Amino acid sequence: MSFEAVEREMDAAVSRRVFPGAVLLVREGTRVCYQRAFGHRSLEPEVTPMAEGTIFDVSSLTKAFATSVAMMLLVKDGKIRLDDRVSRFFHNFGVHGKTHVTFRHLLSHSSGLAAWRPYYKEILQIERRGRINVLGSPGAKDYVYQTLQRERLEGQPGKQAVYSDLGFMLLGNLIEEVSGMPLDRFCHERIFRPLGLRSTGFVDLALLRTRRVEAVTDMIAPTERCPWRKKVLCGEVHDDNAYAMGGVAGHAGLFASAKDLDTLLGRLKDSYHGVNPLVPQTLMREFWTREASVPESTWCLGWDTPSATGSSAGAHFSPNSVGHLGFTGTSVWLDLERDRHVILLSNRVHPSRDNEAIRAFRPVIHDLIVEALR
Repeated sequence: MSFEAVEREMDAAVSRRVFPGAVLLVREGTRVCYQRAFGHRSLEPEVTPMAEGTIFDVSSLTKAFATSVAMMLLVKDGKIRLDDRVSRFFHNFGVHGKTHVTFRHLLSHSSGLAAWRPYYKEILQIERRGRINVLGSPGAKDYVYQTLQRERLEGQPGKQAVYSDLGFMLLGNLIEEVSGMPLDRFCHERIFRPLGLRSTGFVDLALLRTRRVEAVTDMIAPTERCPWRKKVLCGEVHDDNAYAMGGVAGHAGLFASAKDLDTLLGRLKDSYHGVNPLVPQTLMREFWTREASVPESTWCLGWDTPSATGSSAGAHFSPNSVGHLGFTGTSVWLDLERDRHVILLSNRVHPSRDNEAIRAFRPVIHDLIVEALR
């Protein structure tokens, strides 16, 4: 087994500025057969090397590793059912024809809700009109939740898959309502702490501002030089809407290391096989099975599967695979048929998000990894 071609391509990606740096972890069966850091953790304000233990803003991997797992636990506990209507818990949500939207629709990105809305701009406008310290406050999060409930659908529920941050923001709201605790605390107490994930969690901006906690920025990969926050972001969420909501949201906000994601993914895989389950096997398999009722969709519940052509997983992952991507340059793909997974964490948005080279890079590196395993 030789990863020389993989290493050459990773080094070349750093040289081509696909990303400043990355951490790659490959597991087959019970063995981590490859793990290495490449390139730089930061380029601004100073150049620092990447390390295997670097913590990344994993962006939309939050949907898979936090929100979806939290939903599994609520279903396991009997607090909710996947086919419950959202309006059962949020009565105002039923306006504008949304009565029939279910949690299954939200998890499979088939609710009909829009992909994205610039809520952060609306909150910035409120602050500019004279309300002080609204941005990132509990009041801002409540504003987003109330606005979400009044949104109009852009499609018919269950008829089409449109990747939607809005649906997962709403799921974050649900988890808080049903559990009676903030999303970050629920995930910490029910998922991260029991599994010993010491480098995984959300960064609550309110706690940062009051200095009740401090982000260890020399262990975190910085992201963008944000045009409206006027600084290089490090230790605070990159996603604009998640930042406006205080750093803790169902669609983005999670920070994690490759090692921690490997541990959590391993426990989810064990649940899928009925071994030492974090959640019941039947439930895990339901979450990791493509929603066949949604035409032409590749989505499971909170996770994606490889498309027939042009998948970021490359050409060699089996159809029985699940994965997810993150805007900041993160990804994970798990081949359930061959019992292997690849975790690639990068900060491709540092120092600017105007860098799409990772799109072409992902399938290439996944193909090289599978060829090395063969």
